[in-house]
Amino acid sequence: MAAAFERPTFCCCRKVVPGSSKGEERSRIRSRPRGPPCPVDIASSSNFQHFELRHLHLELEVNFVRRQIEAVEVLDLVSLEPATRSLVLDSHQSLLIRSVSAKCSCNSAHNSWPLSHRLDPFTDYGSSLVITLPAAIKAHTNFQIIIKYTTADGPAIWWLDPELTSGNSKPFLFTHGHSVCNRSFFPCFDTPAVKSTYSATVMVPPGIKVLMSATQSTFDEQENIYRFQMEYPVPAYLLALVAGDLISADIGPRSRVWAEPCLLKMATAKLNGTVEQWLSAAENLFGPYMWERYDVVFLPPSFPIVAMENPCLTFIISCILESDEFLIIDVIHEIAHSWFGNAVTNATWEEMWLSEGLATYAQRRITTETYGAAFTCLETTFRLEALHRQLKLLGDESPVSRLQVKFEPGVNPSSLMNLFTYEKGFCFVYYLSQLCGDTKCFDSFLRAYVEKFKFTSVVAGDLLEFFLGFFPELREKCVDNKKGLEFERWLNASGPPLLEPDLSQGSSLIKPVETLYQLWSSETLDGNHITDIDISKWKTFQIVHLLDKLLDRSPLPPEVMMKLSKSYSALLNSMNAEIRIRWLQIVVRNNYLPDFYKVRRFLENHTSRMYTGPLYEDLCAGTMKAIAMETFYLTQNRLHVNLRRAIQQIFAHSANPAAVMTLLEDKPSDTTNPISLRNVNVSA
Repeated sequence: MAAAFERPTFCCCRKVVPGSSKGEERSRIRSRPRGPPCPVDIASSSNFQHFELRHLHLELEVNFVRRQIEAVEVLDLVSLEPATRSLVLDSHQSLLIRSVSAKCSCNSAHNSWPLSHRLDPFTDYGSSLVITLPAAIKAHTNFQIIIKYTTADGPAIWWLDPELTSGNSKPFLFTHGHSVCNRSFFPCFDTPAVKSTYSATVMVPPGIKVLMSATQSTFDEQENIYRFQMEYPVPAYLLALVAGDLISADIGPRSRVWAEPCLLKMATAKLNGTVEQWLSAAENLFGPYMWERYDVVFLPPSFPIVAMENPCLTFIISCILESDEFLIIDVIHEIAHSWFGNAVTNATWEEMWLSEGLATYAQRRITTETYGAAFTCLETTFRLEALHRQLKLLGDESPVSRLQVKFEPGVNPSSLMNLFTYEKGFCFVYYLSQLCGDTKCFDSFLRAYVEKFKFTSVVAGDLLEFFLGFFPELREKCVDNKKGLEFERWLNASGPPLLEPDLSQGSSLIKPVETLYQLWSSETLDGNHITDIDISKWKTFQIVHLLDKLLDRSPLPPEVMMKLSKSYSALLNSMNAEIRIRWLQIVVRNNYLPDFYKVRRFLENHTSRMYTGPLYEDLCAGTMKAIAMETFYLTQNRLHVNLRRAIQQIFAHSANPAAVMTLLEDKPSDTTNPISLRNVNVSA
């Protein structure tokens, strides 16, 4: 990976369009011609190909007591087809649509109509809102659709009682749109192929702070109304809102951290000054940061993933604060999405790697610039081994291991979030960088790619055609058809990456892990050599890499487990949660009873899915189901209802469901039973 992560310069033969002013940029966005025909998005029921969405506006009144949002949505649209008599939006069965109307300046008159509408079934993750359009709306005519509705308990909207927050003082609300959840927040073209600007006004009770993924925000203290404006086009899944007991501190000239008051001091200390360093490194590599501000908000442990790249406002789970190296990687990954994913977006969820693979490559370029190649290679090794672990579980022929995944109708794209989109996608991007022979030239290619396609959505053909056009000498060599490494094979072959990066620059950090693992794996333990290696000075990624390898070998011989506990248990117990959960999984998989009290204590203190789920899975897979159920019974009131249902589902798949239902109050979720997330804790 050495050559792939050097400081970039620009070749004299490669031109990059210079940065433009804010006003010029917005003018270019408005005048940008429509691209090629939109691809089919099987996850969307909408007829988005027949319309241009100019702007989206939301008026929201948040009611924490009733757990509802009273909403008015205004869609500014242009009909592109002469005979389109209906507008079909992605919606959700949880939305109560109260009325739909239209406004249009047709034939020099201002017209307004109430419209008939119906909600048709689509999949278990959404419905079709079919709106009949008046005949007066002609092709290429601007018109507005106004929808009045009420939200209920949909997958995008997460309500937290005060006891589920870190401060235990006020209720909390956040939304999560990835991948197709925001259709339960507002009716929309819920496809990454469609982008628009948006604005919003939000009313909340006094004492509640509201943030959104927007470039501009104001607060009217008299009316207690927040106003937001996103001035650049984004897909529906990147519209996000959070409301709760939040305060902030500046951590850089264009960055601020938001958190509950009890967490702000720690969050500020962890990120102060570093975010600007990461942003500057990214700008040197990929061009100007185009979203103006980059803020971070730390969310309660109920946040369902590690982090989410909402423009201008990264959402990140607060429990990651104790794990410094994971925090660094997660925030840098979301920063990388500012170029790859948010500015240039995959047009369908079947090619999610176009966002995640490129963002992972960009993340590693940034970490190499700021922390060196050895650290980047260590983190890459850790992730690639996790990829192979996941492949071993799924099998080489698993269709989800392809970069271009073909969805079956009704499959929720969110259920296919896996390491292949990240790590196999990264390996393909790395391979492209090696084809051009110079990482610095590839950096300038990526910069030109962003400049060419920013604020649009692309398919793999757009990226690869632009790559071959940028490097015509490679087109002449037919690198896209190189035997065994054909671009088509990269995209559509299942199984492991066709080529993995050279990680030799990480040997100073990786070799000690391999050495210690071999010592613990040998038939005769060499206690002297083991104790010579002091892991207390290791980086977190070294320790978790070692523990993952030992976890893969579990159950271990009893004498090895006893020696492991004697050597490391006390030390690991003082370390961060990413380390402790892996050690406790080793304890569970080896039925090592002397350390089981630590498992119970960990589950009593951690309420996030990323830490509780894997332990409950391991407890129920072994002989400790009773301990798992007893611990859950005592702690369930501090878990979000969605996590309670997920754990209940684990019980239902590993024990007598009737007995489980007698013990637990909540109805089990009807979602698909997920594969273990121990090695799939990736950012969005």
